[in-house]
Formats: sequence, C-alpha cells, structure tokens
Amino acid sequence: MSQTLKGRCAVVTGSTSGIGLAIARALAGEGASVMLNGFGDPAEIERLRSSLSSETGSNVAYNGADMRNPDQVAALVREAESALGSVDILVNNAGFQHVSPVDQFPEETWEGIQDVILNSTFHTIKAALPGMKRRGWGRIINIASAHGLVASPFKSAYVAAKHGQVGLTRTVALEVAEAGITCNAICPGYVRTPLVEGQIDAQAKAHGLPRERVLRDVILAVQPTKRLIEPGEIAALAVFLCGDMARSITGAAIAIDGGWTAR
Repeated sequence: MSQTLKGRCAVVTGSTSGIGLAIARALAGEGASVMLNGFGDPAEIERLRSSLSSETGSNVAYNGADMRNPDQVAALVREAESALGSVDILVNNAGFQHVSPVDQFPEETWEGIQDVILNSTFHTIKAALPGMKRRGWGRIINIASAHGLVASPFKSAYVAAKHGQVGLTRTVALEVAEAGITCNAICPGYVRTPLVEGQIDAQAKAHGLPRERVLRDVILAVQPTKRLIEPGEIAALAVFLCGDMARSITGAAIAIDGGWTAR
C-alpha cells in the first residue's frame, strides 16, 4: 500500500460521518496523521477513532470543537499541532442545511449556517496558515458544493455560505501562491450520505412515491448522471489535491457533480 502522505498531518472538520469521514479515512490510508472533528455519541466516536487508527496504522486523534465558536476552532488547530506535530493539510468540511423562503428564514439558523460553513473556514485557515508558511508546504481543501457555483431556491443561507467559501478559497490561493501552499474548493453535487439518504426517505413518505422515483426525479433532477456520488470519489480527489502532482492546482473550484453545473 502506497503511503504518499506519510509524515503529513491533517485536520478534517465534520469528519465523524459522510464525506468528512471518507476523506479522513483516505488521508489516513495514505499515511497522514489525522485529527477528526464532529458531533456524535462519545463512545461511538472513540470506537471510530480507534478502528480508523488500527485499520490504517496512522495516528488518529479527535477534537470535538464546535465550529460555531471561533475560540474552539482556533483551539482545534492548536491541539492538532500539539498532538500530531503540525497541520500540513486542512480540510474544511463541516456544514449543515436548512430549507426555507428568504422572508421566512430563521435568523438564528442563517447565522448558524454562516458560522459553521463560512466563518469556521476563515478561522481554521487563519490558525493553520502561520505553520504552513514556516514549513513552506500546505494543502487547504474547502468542501464547498455545487451550490457554491449555482443557486437553488429556498437555500439562501447555504448558497450564500458556499459561494463565500469559494471566494475565500480563491483569495487565500492568491495570497499564498509563492509559499508552497495550495488552496482549492471541491464542489460536490448530491452525495450518498446519511443526510441525503434521509431526505430521500422523507420525500418518498411525504409524497407517497417509490424511493427510486424520488431519487431520480426529485433529488437528482439537476444531476444529469442520475446517480448519487459516492463519498469515496470526493475523498480520492482530496487525496490527489494533497499530492505533489497537484502543486499547480490552486484557487480552483472543482465540480464533482455529475454534470449539474455543465448545463
């Protein structure tokens, strides 16, 4: 098994399930030490951390920082530097969604989405960059969304936060272009995660439709391939962006969306 990231250390926010967990597993499989982050049952998270470490042979730690809290976000990066030795790779994946018309959108939910997606991305990058600059190497990957490139109705907070995340990605890339650091955004379409699977089941129940029809005609209406993207596909792209052959890819917003934004 190749270990192309042996000696590197990574922080992956929102990594106790879904896309974040797939990325953390892939990075650890390539030899990187990984700091997990996210919510969940403490005993289950410890089982996850332990099994991931055993399965990959990599050092895997956990920090439960609340991404809405700037002090906890900064402390997450400091703890990773202390526990793992450095933060060479930063993956900003934490996020959540709420669907509502703009004029009915709860203000506290708007603020929460901006804090978890956009503001935490700023705070983690700010905390991690000094160390990356000293070492002359770094990889920052922001897991944005197709909604960072195009809009959908009733998702104002999420679309605004993801567009902001893409803009921040480009700005950071320009600032560190000569420092050996790259900063890119991955923009997935609909991915097979517990959240999306739950949406499919809820829509099928609400409308009395077969699950397969909801998946194809409702969830994947905008995704030409008509199939969910697997978390491992996102993880494989993230691993590539961490490698030396991706050193000239920076400031990019890379769609992996089944053709959604090609329309």
